[in-house]
Amino acid sequence: MKILLLNQTFYPDVVATAQYLGDLAAALAQRGHQVTVVAGRRAYDDLQRRFPKDETWRGVQIHRVSSTRFGKGAKWRRAADFASFILSCCWRMLRLPRQDAILTLTSPPLISFIGAAAARLSGAKFYYWVMDLNPDEAVAAGWLREDSPLTGLLQALSRFSFRRAERIIVLDRFMRERIEKKGIDPQKIEVIAPWARDGEIHFDAAGRGQFRRAHGLEDKFVVMHSGNHSPCHPLDTLLATAKAMAGEERFLFLFAGGGSEFAKVGAFAAENRLNNILCLPYQPAGGLSASLSAADLHVVVMGEPFVGIIHPCKIYNILAVAAPILFIGPQTSHVGEILRGLNSNVCGRVEPGGVDECAAIIRRIAAAGARGEPAAFKSATAEFSAGRLLPGLVALLEGAAPGAAK
Repeated sequence: MKILLLNQTFYPDVVATAQYLGDLAAALAQRGHQVTVVAGRRAYDDLQRRFPKDETWRGVQIHRVSSTRFGKGAKWRRAADFASFILSCCWRMLRLPRQDAILTLTSPPLISFIGAAAARLSGAKFYYWVMDLNPDEAVAAGWLREDSPLTGLLQALSRFSFRRAERIIVLDRFMRERIEKKGIDPQKIEVIAPWARDGEIHFDAAGRGQFRRAHGLEDKFVVMHSGNHSPCHPLDTLLATAKAMAGEERFLFLFAGGGSEFAKVGAFAAENRLNNILCLPYQPAGGLSASLSAADLHVVVMGEPFVGIIHPCKIYNILAVAAPILFIGPQTSHVGEILRGLNSNVCGRVEPGGVDECAAIIRRIAAAGARGEPAAFKSATAEFSAGRLLPGLVALLEGAAPGAAK
């Protein structure tokens, strides 16, 4: 079967969607399918870095297209970069042979519409892997008015993608419920959570020590926020907590990753003269076990308006290293449900704005001096393991998953 995968990022980029799509592409190629990927040439968080235009990786044929590089400093810049990528993507797709199936993710917004339209014109089956929900995200973030003509147009394009899809893959039940409310046939929607990279990510005691020594963290209790720093994951509460705990020398707040809000963390630390905040770039995939294991407490953040719109994938790798977890976000959410299942005395949750409660949980977990409960974390990791979830997604694309036939 010839399968085309469309997304802005792909191997060797380190952002989550690139890694998940890479896992799927390699698994499909291993099963004998002819897999082609069209992605962008520029790294997601480093526009100066360019990947090869064409290459074969693990049996997957990759075609990378050029786009503008205005960056994320303003909405028009991001829109221009998105538009130029989509145009280049369309041009490259015209020169590809007919595909049996086309799957798109959601980066950039509207790539799903391109995939759905191409599938309709060519007679291919269209599959929609919803990593985030737009324009719902833009409305929730305040970037678009819900009643604006532009929002109406984007919603219409989104509904076209949903209705044309053979199957819609969503990440949690909250996302499924949002899509069902748009009038989409629930029989088409399959919940498959992103998986823990348990074949690669694990607690690494030696790597933990090396990472902590390299960054002067040996005598610190490290509170880590790792991954994409986005307005959808508001860091105000965590930053205010770091400021409130500035006089407690034992605690250090480490922000690792990138994204549009990453620079603001450093600016906040400089403005408030905080020595308890350390910012590091995205860590290489090969060193992720070490960097994640270096934390004494991981923080996951989600804004309540974004439940069912976005999905904090970082929770799965945190489970894989069995680290204590602080969740700043609503109880009624996917992460809230996972934490309830852990029933761990080294996890905690606070509502956004709960600075005193946040500081109290950090101190409590530090005083306990323990990592996650092995049995509880092992069970949760197994539930969200690549070995369990990835084969189901492959089978769905092959038309072999239960209920996939129409």
